Amino acid sequence: MASFVALLLSLPVALTCAPQKADYVVVSCFPNAIIANVPECPYGWEIDQLSLGGVCYTGIHSPGYYRFIIPDLTPRNHSYCGTQSEYMPGKDAKYIFYNSIVSNDTSLTVRNQPVNYTFSCVYRAAYLVNNAVFSQRVATVYVNNGSLGTFRSQLSMNVFTNSKFLYAKDAPYVIDTSEIGSEVFIGIEAKGLSNRFKVVINNCWATPTPYSTDRKRWSLIINSCPADYTVTIFDNAKDSRSTFKFNSFRFQRLEKVSTVWLHCEVHICDAERLVCQPSPCSKRSLSSEVEPSGGILTTEFQIKGTVNLFIRYFSNLCLYERITQLK
Repeated sequence: MASFVALLLSLPVALTCAPQKADYVVVSCFPNAIIANVPECPYGWEIDQLSLGGVCYTGIHSPGYYRFIIPDLTPRNHSYCGTQSEYMPGKDAKYIFYNSIVSNDTSLTVRNQPVNYTFSCVYRAAYLVNNAVFSQRVATVYVNNGSLGTFRSQLSMNVFTNSKFLYAKDAPYVIDTSEIGSEVFIGIEAKGLSNRFKVVINNCWATPTPYSTDRKRWSLIINSCPADYTVTIFDNAKDSRSTFKFNSFRFQRLEKVSTVWLHCEVHICDAERLVCQPSPCSKRSLSSEVEPSGGILTTEFQIKGTVNLFIRYFSNLCLYERITQLK
């Protein structure tokens, strides 16, 4: 009897998560980061048993997923958590970054199926600039959708001519100063994914530089809700395209030719596993500062005209603009 009790006491403790078959991984290749999401508790593995590159146990538990982030793709940090890079020379030279999410259990016996989610992202070498923004408007999303195979989708952000979102405009989108305040229609779309995956806009903001972390910024969408009174969100998290509009503007005290950079943090949501639709904005409050947790898409607006003085006043979410033309 004593030996039977000892045997029971020696049995491994059951995992706290509910094991499930995880036959896909969502990998987003964004301009300045790579984000990989695996369904939570894949084949019984908990988040502290999964590592990035077999090195870093840095997974974040987000609703329905375990998220692993490679936050910096600059050449000096290409080995972050075992991330490797390969240069592919040629007429259209490319860089390939690759890593994996692997299971690791130090216990004497392992009863879960080992997992190894290997993923890669390809970037055109021409985009290797000082701030490591490989592509301004396009990200690549790789989704292994079980028996349906692997999808390679281009997730892009474009300016459209009107609210029908049928025709995209060329980039960069140029706005004459006489058109300041005109409506700008933005569409973010993933092509090639199955219908179960939805595009979700989390946050959008504008800066006077290409850097999404610039402290001089104007928020347009926070937590999937309008943060500027000119913003209208048409569709979000309903299908493979999310759309919104806002009134054009420029930052004060800039030269007569200026650039506004629009940044949007987005993610791909699996509608068969999660509730992708954000809750109504009236039921939740906006925070003034949101830390991005997803990938960021960036697009460029150039403002041209004969402007001598531009003053912008902020009062809550209202703005007043005055433009004096050169004589």
